[in-house]
Amino acid sequence: MSIHTPTAPVPQPSKRIVAIDILRGIALIAMASYHFTWDLEFFGYTDPGLTAFGWWKIYARCIASTFLFLVGVSLYLAHGRQIRWNSFWKRFAMVAGAAVAISVVTRIATPDGFIFFGILHEIGLASLLGLAFLRLPALLTLVAAALVIAAPVYLRFEALDHPWLWWIGLSAVNPRSNDYVPLFPWFGPVLLGLGVAKLASASGIRARLASLVPGRWANPLVFIGRHSLAFYLIHQPLLIGCVWLFSQLMPAQVEPPQVLKTCQRSCEQMRNATFCSSYCGCMLDTLQSEGSLDRLFNNDQTADFRAHLSDLAATCTAKTDDKMTEGGTQ
Repeated sequence: MSIHTPTAPVPQPSKRIVAIDILRGIALIAMASYHFTWDLEFFGYTDPGLTAFGWWKIYARCIASTFLFLVGVSLYLAHGRQIRWNSFWKRFAMVAGAAVAISVVTRIATPDGFIFFGILHEIGLASLLGLAFLRLPALLTLVAAALVIAAPVYLRFEALDHPWLWWIGLSAVNPRSNDYVPLFPWFGPVLLGLGVAKLASASGIRARLASLVPGRWANPLVFIGRHSLAFYLIHQPLLIGCVWLFSQLMPAQVEPPQVLKTCQRSCEQMRNATFCSSYCGCMLDTLQSEGSLDRLFNNDQTADFRAHLSDLAATCTAKTDDKMTEGGTQ
């Protein structure tokens, strides 16, 4: 007769929560719709400044907040009991590598608004910093989330205006970028997701969510949600490529008042209205004097003309700053 010594049960791995994949899939579809609208605006098919103001701006921030909230939730679900370092570093390397690739590509394609610290940069840094909050009480994590979100409202420092410090998000002036998601306030939604995941685990909500089995209608969303990084990297080049092909067949007609309005609305995100009025006037007057307005109205996207516009923008910025300094209005 053999005697077996009782052994402690082996903890079972947590069941994947399909509802989170569905929510992530919905957020990705929403992001694609925003980017498609941005592409249409970029090629002149919509009103200038459409996606930078009003409801479209709120829509974009809701999408980014949802993504980062889910980063916090997923971080706790994956590493709340014990940090699985191999899995963590593998995922971190993928996100960080994709972020660097986006910076390089956008630096070449759109140097005047390249993505130096966008959503993927934020996800990578926030995932790393979030590890320090895994063992903290849920309430303390939520308090930290509120402080991070509110920080840019109360804390702005001219000393942080240097380009190498823009990733912090507390500089006195917001830098120009097609996707700017700095540490403050965007680390806040990640901490919020961490705190909510802790509360959901303690209250039993997590277990109930894990037991939900959606119908077949959710399969596409689940698939997208489980391959979110690949979807993110592929969708925008595909969308902008399609709009570019369409623009070769039916280019948008851009009128002078639209160009001026676009310039001013874009400029006023960083400078005051007086500066922007003078700056945009300088841009249009110079282009008109050199006979380049037609290229602007026809939405010329060639590398040489975009480089020329970038140089001209620097020149007009310097001239306008000098003018305002002499007039004592800056």
